[in-house]
Amino acid sequence: MAILITGAAGFIGFHVSQRLLTEGYTVIGIDNLNNYYDVKLKEDRLAMLQKRSNFTFSKISLEDRTDVNQVFKNSKPACVINLAAQAGVRYSLQNPHAYVDANIVGFVNILEACRHNQVEHLIFASSSSVYGANTKMPFSVHDNVDHPVSLYAATKKANELMAHTYSHLYGLPVTGLRFFTVYGPWGRPDMALFSFTKAIILGKPIQVFNYGEMKRDFTYIDDIVEGVVRVVDKLPQANPNWDGDKPDPATSYAPYKLYNIGNNQPVELRKFIETIEQVLGKKAIKEFLPLQAGDVPQTYADVDDLIRDVAFKPSTTIEEGISKFVAWYKDYYGVK
Repeated sequence: MAILITGAAGFIGFHVSQRLLTEGYTVIGIDNLNNYYDVKLKEDRLAMLQKRSNFTFSKISLEDRTDVNQVFKNSKPACVINLAAQAGVRYSLQNPHAYVDANIVGFVNILEACRHNQVEHLIFASSSSVYGANTKMPFSVHDNVDHPVSLYAATKKANELMAHTYSHLYGLPVTGLRFFTVYGPWGRPDMALFSFTKAIILGKPIQVFNYGEMKRDFTYIDDIVEGVVRVVDKLPQANPNWDGDKPDPATSYAPYKLYNIGNNQPVELRKFIETIEQVLGKKAIKEFLPLQAGDVPQTYADVDDLIRDVAFKPSTTIEEGISKFVAWYKDYYGVK
């Protein structure tokens, strides 16, 4: 099967591509290699993928409708995994247009290309950020998510709505995956584990928001990849019991389904930092700060649907996951 992966040089896209290539799939990767963070990291990920004979790559932006259509026309993918996006909650406060361009315009170009090229299954990355102001825990895909607290979250919610529209209008099978705080080797430098590890090694202070009292459902990259791979062959089905009087946000009368992929075990930020300190054998210099605009105090994934439908539950502990990240970081950057 030919699978097209957008954001193939990104953190999650790289790992998903590697896994599918190992399993023998033909992977068509696209990425614009933008400079939101260190381009060399993206280029090094890409170089590893390009060693595989069943991988091809096109450097394009999702906003470029002509380029997107051409890649679809040439490759005729059976499945599309959309992992490209302008990421980051805090960055959206300073650069809102980047999110509209990549996450809204780019996504409608993907939807249109899927529609016109007989794609059998579109899988797309959503985010735990869509839960926004919700406080009912754990976060369930069956609860409404109508109060985002960042533009990034709003664009991800918009992606879910847009995907449902295409599923309804054109019968396009779509699966949305709400990822919860992904971390691990080859991760993004703007995320907490990467920036904390770098700062602690260099003896620089780390910024600890909400005075360390935030909780996150930290999810190791291998668990994210396993969840993505398992839904590739799990085509969403119309829910015959869907009721417009009591609409279920996670399913539909159309072939549309949402899943959470999270560790189902929130960890306090203080504990997360302590674990990094233990693995590095060095204490952090902490600068405690209030909750930043756009952030939420806690995330916690209900993964019952994932367990029921694809028999998988993320389970990697932060001790194991952080140890693997630090080992990669030291090797990649030559830290003794």
